[in-house]
Amino acid sequence: MGDYLIKATCYEGKVRAYALVATDMVNEAVRRQGTWPTASAALGRSMMASTMMATMLKGDAKLTVKIEGGGPIGAIIVDSNTKGETRGYVTNPQTHFDLNAQGKLDVARAVGTNGYLSVVKDLGLKEHFTGSVPLVSGELGEDFTYYFASSEQTPSSVGVGVLVNPDNTILAAGGFVIQLMPGADNQIIDEIEKRLSSIPPVSKMVESGLTPEEMLHTLLGENNVKILEEMQISFSCQCSKERVANAIITLGKEEIREMIEEDGGAETQCHFCNEVYRFSAKDLEELYAVSK
Repeated sequence: MGDYLIKATCYEGKVRAYALVATDMVNEAVRRQGTWPTASAALGRSMMASTMMATMLKGDAKLTVKIEGGGPIGAIIVDSNTKGETRGYVTNPQTHFDLNAQGKLDVARAVGTNGYLSVVKDLGLKEHFTGSVPLVSGELGEDFTYYFASSEQTPSSVGVGVLVNPDNTILAAGGFVIQLMPGADNQIIDEIEKRLSSIPPVSKMVESGLTPEEMLHTLLGENNVKILEEMQISFSCQCSKERVANAIITLGKEEIREMIEEDGGAETQCHFCNEVYRFSAKDLEELYAVSK
């Protein structure tokens, strides 16, 4: 089963829900970043929550999520858009600890709780929308839940989970977002809370083979769920040698000349996908010719 996301309404439109399986997407990010298990879980959780958040936007909008909790993993940065294309990285990918008291990867220790979760949305307007909330747990699912409630005034429940194989590849990765719409009464809220308290961890549901649809059926009851849309999701980085070349051009003739004479070329590496782009002295001379 490949990665995909579904959007749904539930309880006759009084609840909206998103669910995804993202094992391949997270695995590709982990492979490119060379993350160790705890860092892999933190990166995967952040990417999945950001992916679901981005697909709530319209048109060609996109967003950037930045998580800085003061922990040893450093900052987590994720870019995602409405097409389900996501990329992300952690500052210190070789971060790992023993399992926590619950027998799970200790993401909170890696991320820390002394900091913020920030979201910048590019909606195609002149000004970007920016929201920021303090981290409340460092486990990330709870932190995104708090972001929705505090910054967007939308009561939500966010579940994201990643299982890591002994060889550091990803065994299972998935998540969900459930949001209450105006009109959701206490009976609906009580029923959802009861269901959420008894479900298995989302990563275990993915490991057992559940699809995003089946996850929502487990979470909310099959008769309560109306699927609206299915979309593919993937790790996708928009970097290219052409983009790097354009960035070099903007440095101006003086700086490009220094690169030619002092270094004999240039090399840069993308933070997100770790692709390396090299420019020879001849390449730089061509960029120098068209720079200002």
